[in-house]
Amino acid sequence: MELFYGRPESADGRLDKEIRTYDMLDKLGIEYRRVDHEATETMEACAKIDEFLQPVAICKNLFLCNSQKTSFYLLAMKSDKKFKSKDISKQAKSTRLSFAPSEFMEEFLDITPGSVSVLGLMNDTHNRVQLLVDEDLLNDEYFVCHPCVNTSSVKLKTTDVFDTFLKAVHHDYTVVTVKDE
Repeated sequence: MELFYGRPESADGRLDKEIRTYDMLDKLGIEYRRVDHEATETMEACAKIDEFLQPVAICKNLFLCNSQKTSFYLLAMKSDKKFKSKDISKQAKSTRLSFAPSEFMEEFLDITPGSVSVLGLMNDTHNRVQLLVDEDLLNDEYFVCHPCVNTSSVKLKTTDVFDTFLKAVHHDYTVVTVKDE
């Protein structure tokens, strides 16, 4: 793996949604480091990438919905923690949360399973998805996520994500406590 500063030199072979993500970050003046890699399907594969980008918080992103499939959430949490539906549902003031069907992820965030990312909120122009953030993530200087594809990862300053980026894409977030096991 090789660490790059900023966007790829060429858009050849890259999906439009990835390029749009770099366009948004550049437009906002957000600096980022990028690494290209094989598609990540597991947290173990992500951990290897995150080790390369140290120091960073290893983050797990879950796309969730209530039982009626009328409210949708993106939960960003530390990867070493376990999702407990009862705890997070209560904090989100929602009926029992579970994993949302992938078609909603594609419709609302223009991302596919394995690529879930806070950066996908730039595609949620109707604000259908509420961001839930593990309070421990906010204490870290850096945040790593996918640029809407799971073949690249970007390292950003946490403040750039939660102050600058989210404001620009008209999304707020709710801080939740995900308990350690």
